[in-house]
Amino acid sequence: MASRWLRPEVYPLFAAVGAAVGICGFQLVRNICINPEVRVSKENRAAGVLENFAEGERYAEHFVRRFVRNKDPEIMPSINKFFTDPKY
Repeated sequence: MASRWLRPEVYPLFAAVGAAVGICGFQLVRNICINPEVRVSKENRAAGVLENFAEGERYAEHFVRRFVRNKDPEIMPSINKFFTDPKY
C-alpha cells in the first residue's frame, strides 16, 4: 500500500500541501502570539475592547509590508525591464 502513494509523481503534491500547511501554521502561531485582538488568557479576555492603536499599528505594519511598500509589483524587474524598455 505504501508503494502506491510514495511514487515520485506524488512528491510535488506533498511539497505543495506541506507548504500550505506550513504557511497556515505560521499564521496561526503569529495571530495567537502577537495579534492585539486575540486574547488567550482569561485575564486579558476580561479586559474587553482595548483602544490600543499603537500595538495594532505595530502588528499590521510588519517587516515584509515595510520592505515592499515602495517597490514595484514585479516578480522579475530586470527581465521585465529588458523586454519592455526600448533603451535596452
